[in-house]
Amino acid sequence: MKIREIRAVGLRGATPEGGWSEELAQEACVHTLIAVITDEGLTGLGSVFTHVDLVRSALAVLEPLYRRENALEPERVSEKLHQHTFWLGRGGAITHAISGIDMALWDVLGQATGQPVGRLLGGRYRDRVKPYASLLMDAPEILAERLSKTKNQGFQAFKIGWGPFGRQSFAQDEALVRTAREVVGSETLLMVDAGGSDAFWHQGYKWALRTGQMLADYNVAWFEEPLRPDALEDYVRLRRRAPVPIAGGEVLTRRQSFQPWLQAGALDIVQPDVTKVGGLSESRRIAWMAQENGIRFIPHGWNTAVGLAADLQLASALADTDLVEYITGSPYVDEIAAGGWPLDADGMLPIPAGPGLGLVLDTEAVARYSGGANLLPP
Repeated sequence: MKIREIRAVGLRGATPEGGWSEELAQEACVHTLIAVITDEGLTGLGSVFTHVDLVRSALAVLEPLYRRENALEPERVSEKLHQHTFWLGRGGAITHAISGIDMALWDVLGQATGQPVGRLLGGRYRDRVKPYASLLMDAPEILAERLSKTKNQGFQAFKIGWGPFGRQSFAQDEALVRTAREVVGSETLLMVDAGGSDAFWHQGYKWALRTGQMLADYNVAWFEEPLRPDALEDYVRLRRRAPVPIAGGEVLTRRQSFQPWLQAGALDIVQPDVTKVGGLSESRRIAWMAQENGIRFIPHGWNTAVGLAADLQLASALADTDLVEYITGSPYVDEIAAGGWPLDADGMLPIPAGPGLGLVLDTEAVARYSGGANLLPP
């Protein structure tokens, strides 16, 4: 089975807030869907955390390498693409595009073999997983309303992040966390994301340590991205002294970037994003490295329904990955997946057991958010 064609369509019109600058928000295309079309009629789906113009440019560069390649060998084909393009800039738009290709090839392999991707990745440790509702902070009263609404939808774990946190005052930060804890309850999982990968993040080690001590008072499960993305030494110091687990890694790409962080003990929880780190193949290798270094692997999931489907398959195949991130209120997650993502009575998300990623796209919804672009073949 050979790769015949790879298509890409950008999602626009309902991009959730996420720290984008006003200039980017005007265009608002940060998520791109990929379709790998084979010569035997199977089509695999992937997702890329990059503007569609960059993805299409990357595909033009990669096309001589993937043209007529074996569509049933995702890890080998993806590594071939990495190896022959690292000199173009490892970790940028090329790597992001490969992420989507890799995901789609695993989807093809699963369809061809009649197996869920999680089983092909090594086996299914679980058939359902707890999603944590991920939402941005705002003023305490607005945050309380959002959390209450999300809790009523059945979620039993929550992460609040970005917004005014770390950007106004320590008192405001504590008020936000206090409000969140009061709304979700004393025993519910609550995580806090400072958003240290935001442009011109100004907080440093001492702020992060003091804030971590405050978060411990509210039984926060982890403190995410408290420092700038390249502050490796400060992350190491913070992890050693902070009374709450430290999480991060969503901006890193490819396993080579994660290795020094994992070996240095900079994180308690590592969070690669499958839509930019290199796909499922790289995510699995990073997860194995994390396990060997005593670090939890919980994927970052601020992307699309296709990214969520991939995270669910990872969660099934990794013994210690018992949470997945779920963006609340994103049409790119809720609407483009046919049938949506219903939670069970325990607030858990069933992991699809069908072939491949187990995801069927709502083609009308995809067309609505891609300007009518044709992602799938007739």
